[in-house]
Amino acid sequence: MASKKQKQSTPTDDFSARGAPAPPTQKVFIQRDYSEGTQVRFQSKFPSELEGKIEREKFEYTLNTLNEVYAEAEKMSCSSCCEGCFACLTAYLLYCCSDTHFEKCLKKVAKFIIEQNERVYVPRGLLIIDPVERGLRVIEICIFSDNPASTPARN
Repeated sequence: MASKKQKQSTPTDDFSARGAPAPPTQKVFIQRDYSEGTQVRFQSKFPSELEGKIEREKFEYTLNTLNEVYAEAEKMSCSSCCEGCFACLTAYLLYCCSDTHFEKCLKKVAKFIIEQNERVYVPRGLLIIDPVERGLRVIEICIFSDNPASTPARN
């Protein structure tokens, strides 16, 4: 029997499946902000390429929420210390059964980005790529030339 390779879908594939053209006509990158150290934090400056495509408040809400969740992920707390000690005592077998606090926060970010893409960004012809896919170095925002919300419905 011949085995079939499955093509992994990317966010841009999902976007184009919804009727928007692929590939994106432009990409905007929001860089990491190292002004306060090496914790995961992204610059909150509104890119000029997004002027007229999305409201500044919605963009700032998305970015501030992402920065807050990443700050929560790196925050040292009693529970994260206990988690680390218990993992050490169990020869790290604990992590076979449960996710780390950081992994839970990354899942929260992924869920939030999917939600924001569906509600805010995709209807405006934009798509945010999860920063984890770019090594937590940048937030990539794809801009598509054909805004699905502005095009009339076809019969």
